[in-house]
Amino acid sequence: MRTPSNEAVATFSPPAAQEGSGEGLSASDDLGNIPSSSPSRQREGDEPIRSCILTRDRDVRSNLVRLALSPDGQVLPDVRAKAPGRGAWIGVTAAELQTALAKGRLKGALSRAFKGASFVIDPDLPAKIAAALERNALDRLGLEARGGTLLTGSERIEGAARSGQLHGLYHAADASADGAGKLAQAWRVGRDEEGSGRKGLTLPVPRAILSMALGRENVVHIGVTDRAAAGRVGDALDRWLHFIGTKILPLPCDTASQGASAPGVSPVTVGRELNEEYE
Repeated sequence: MRTPSNEAVATFSPPAAQEGSGEGLSASDDLGNIPSSSPSRQREGDEPIRSCILTRDRDVRSNLVRLALSPDGQVLPDVRAKAPGRGAWIGVTAAELQTALAKGRLKGALSRAFKGASFVIDPDLPAKIAAALERNALDRLGLEARGGTLLTGSERIEGAARSGQLHGLYHAADASADGAGKLAQAWRVGRDEEGSGRKGLTLPVPRAILSMALGRENVVHIGVTDRAAAGRVGDALDRWLHFIGTKILPLPCDTASQGASAPGVSPVTVGRELNEEYE
């Protein structure tokens, strides 16, 4: 398979969050990530392939982050890859990007990608990308909530889990271990997978942030009841967590759920299989 050249960019206009419907499990327009070394991060099908300008590693573009130029020459994240003109793609973590920025490698790579166009790199670019990916992931949760594919409230989630209707389980960073563990156990029972280690993912945001994203009160746990929605949500979260370097630890199955480390602390460890397998 050939490696398409990075696309060209001139102007930038921040895209609005798009409604997701009918997207398949293995592809979504602007979602998706696990570390590039993981086979599960690779996608099959017709999705375009791009090269990271820093590592030259090739991957489908939904696993990468696009950078675009604003009209005044600022390098900005274009996480939904909607801005027109020439673009540059990166697949590294925030820590790796910060190192490349400090050593001048990012400037050189962007000069080649932007074909000599004048540009300015904000020293806070890694933080801006992280914020954009977080917003994209939370927007996805909000869209799915409005589409009726998410459940909140422990009792409702537990009922869906025990009846085998749950395809994804997420917890706020300040969720209690007991509450998360109870829901994880109900999920394993409903899937007839006791002892499998399956559990939800603890997200690096508190309940107040999740509540605002979903437009609901006191969102501590989130259950996804639609398989395609679980794919879309998982993809958006994976790309965000990969970039910020959140470590997802597989804990023994009788404990609560994976813990999320502080952003940028350690390289990501794939934990999505503990949440939902994507057949």
